[in-house]
Order: sequence, then structure tokens, then C-alpha cells
Amino acid sequence: MKILVMLSCFFVFITSCKTKCLKTVDTVVFHKTHESKKSEAPFSDIVQVGNLYFLSGQIGMNHSVRELVDGGIVPETKQTLENIKAVLENHDMKMENVVKCTVILANIEDFSAFNEVYKKYFPNKPARTTFAAKGLAVGARIEIECVAVTTK
Repeated sequence: MKILVMLSCFFVFITSCKTKCLKTVDTVVFHKTHESKKSEAPFSDIVQVGNLYFLSGQIGMNHSVRELVDGGIVPETKQTLENIKAVLENHDMKMENVVKCTVILANIEDFSAFNEVYKKYFPNKPARTTFAAKGLAVGARIEIECVAVTTK
């Protein structure tokens, strides 16, 4: 009996999701970068699916000179977050639109210093996963990717 009830609940969920959830996903849009020096990159800065925006990982690179900022984890974190902010603003969004971040640190011992900077950019506290991995692109100390949502 329990299995029958569970199956009927599952069927109702699937049926309602099929008619409601899927209508919000019109198309997938692979947006071009707003940074001219990144135009040849083999990925999109941001991909839109309905009202969800998936941002590619950003690092602490000054895109005007195509170099990582100097000074360690704090300046790299600031630049990374400014890069995220620029991508969002290019699509009429703000940091408040971010609902999820994935943070990759080259050294987990940088967590506290990174976190102090991060808190200033995200007072709304989006969901977050943070982990360490060796070998980030161009020797970066941090990479952050985000998911943002808008009501448009």
C-alpha cells in the first residue's frame, strides 16, 4: 500500500512539473563575453536558461591587461568578485541576484582571508560550496562560479 501511495504521489509530482516547471525554460542562450580580450575563449561567460543565469568560473584576472592581480588571495578575491559583478551588470543584474556560488581555492589555508572579502560582496548569503584544488588556470589562487536568478 505504501508503495502505491508513493508511486501515485510521484506521478502527480511529475505531471505537475511537466506542465508547470518546463514552461519556464524557453530556450538556452549562450551569451557572448563583454570583454573584447576574452572573445576567443572556448566558453561563454554566462548562459541563460529561462530566468536562470549560469556564470562561468571567474579568477582574479585584470582583463584589460590579461594578468592576475598581484598581492595574494585578498586582491585576487576582490578582482574575482569584481569580474563576477561586471558580468552580472552586463546582463542588468546585481550581486543580490546570485543564489549559488562554487568557490575553488588553490590553498584551503586561504579560506579565512577569502571569506572576509566574500562576505562584503554577498551580505544576502547565497548558497555556497568551497573546496581546494591544485592547478587552477594561469596559477590563480581562487576561482568562483555562480548561478543567478532574475524575475524578468
